[in-house]
Amino acid sequence: MVQDFHTETLDNGLTLVIEPMSEVQSAAFTLMVPSGCILDPVGKCGTTAVLCDLIVRGAGGLDSRQLCAALDNLGVQRSESIRTTHLVFSGATLANKLADTLRIYGDIVQRPTLPENEFDAAVSGVAQSLMSLEDEPRQKLFLELRKRCYDAPWGRSPDGELKDLETLTHADVLSQFERFVRPNGAILGVAGRVDVNEISKAVSETFGNWATRPDPTIETTPHLGPHDHIEHDSTQTHIAIAYNTVPFKHEDYYAAWAAVAVLSSGMSSRLFTEVREKRGLCYSVYATMNTLPDEARVFCYAGTTNERAQETLDVTVAELRRLSEGIGEDELKRCKAIAKSALVMQQESTSGRAGSVARDWFQLGRITTLEEVRQEIEDLTTERVLDYVHRFPAEDFTIVTVGPKALDLPR
Repeated sequence: MVQDFHTETLDNGLTLVIEPMSEVQSAAFTLMVPSGCILDPVGKCGTTAVLCDLIVRGAGGLDSRQLCAALDNLGVQRSESIRTTHLVFSGATLANKLADTLRIYGDIVQRPTLPENEFDAAVSGVAQSLMSLEDEPRQKLFLELRKRCYDAPWGRSPDGELKDLETLTHADVLSQFERFVRPNGAILGVAGRVDVNEISKAVSETFGNWATRPDPTIETTPHLGPHDHIEHDSTQTHIAIAYNTVPFKHEDYYAAWAAVAVLSSGMSSRLFTEVREKRGLCYSVYATMNTLPDEARVFCYAGTTNERAQETLDVTVAELRRLSEGIGEDELKRCKAIAKSALVMQQESTSGRAGSVARDWFQLGRITTLEEVRQEIEDLTTERVLDYVHRFPAEDFTIVTVGPKALDLPR
């Protein structure tokens, strides 16, 4: 299938990327607004999280209930989320409803009500999300891991900090919106059975008068340090490990992906086989890539009993290091097969494609076709992947554990 893309940038800096998909009946969008949690003021972490909740509680003359009803009447399956760099709005509906849907989101990002009488409810929702982490040690573990392997503010939790929420005011959230919710640098990805000219016109009319705001500067401070243990009275120990890899835009990204896939793609992967199946050390173990615009890490997780926690950590680290000793042709073939299957499913998802084209534009400044990705995967060889592993070995680990007892760190 030949993929055709339409891209244009409005005078205010918003970039529209459209991927027509004639074989489907739906259409989806992803709007990435460059106002992520890295822009939360120091001591006010959680400002963007509260804004994300409050911004959809009324806009364009509609109150919260009326706004929800308008989107429901259009059949929109929708979500809002906070990422490190962006406030993200996503939705999918029937193709002929997309233009009307985008007009509502134009009101949301440009003319939200941000009602003060619903501020406390928004803060409470964010606070409950943070408090729930006490019952979800795995999530808490990875939030702490990010803080220790990325410099601040890049390692921040999108939901903020409980102590900061206590001092947050409605005025803080208004200021965050007025300073940082802007079109310059925003990306709108659209995919589905759409008429390019119609959507282009609707986007120009809806977002063309959105006023620009100055691009912010981001000051970084060093991360917290490489290791930590969080004491937690439990029968289980949770282990998280991070080490350096290459970001999405790097020429070695697909080799890096393959290396992680050998470790953790499917039930035949090394971590699953060696740590769980052969030794029975843990109930869950995996590795995944986490990429920011200019740096990235491999994140690994293992959940185990307290009695087997030290052995689980030692064996997991040994498997990460053993990757440099060689990769089998059968291992790479298996990874390629899983990746190709995922590409086929992505090809059929308008939501997946809308998110992908928006992400590609942000990370690369261009769109990668599914055929290009397929070819990158097909061209991988064990020699190329092993060369990457030798140049970017698993070392200088950041390790965070949650459980009743701290573990001895690997040498």
